[in-house]
Amino acid sequence: MKQFLTEIFAWWGGNTWGTRLWIRRFGDYVGSDEFGNRYYQDRKANRRYVTYAGGYADASAIPPGWHGWMHHRSDVVPANAKYEPRAWEKPHQPNLTGTAAAYRPDGSLLNKGERPRVTGDYQAWSPE
Repeated sequence: MKQFLTEIFAWWGGNTWGTRLWIRRFGDYVGSDEFGNRYYQDRKANRRYVTYAGGYADASAIPPGWHGWMHHRSDVVPANAKYEPRAWEKPHQPNLTGTAAAYRPDGSLLNKGERPRVTGDYQAWSPE
């Protein structure tokens, strides 16, 4: 019962029943990416949708080609265009903020070590 209610009301756990019904009624399937995310376009309005694989809605999990399509930077569907990422585009890494694997530099409250000393290449501004 809890899972059923979560699917009805909780958007952060993936798509809700309302989203599924809306896409089924008004959306056309466009394609999917290497992560299993599925992309749709509204038949009447100029809206684009994504349903995330794995159930958790993580906008950073959209590859660069699909990100451009989702934000109307391109009307060419990456699945049809055989999108090749540029050399500077990195593969997806999940956002680890709030987890045990989050980045914690030396001197932060959650990491051992001491904050590095200031090297002197910076001169602080002070009002006169």
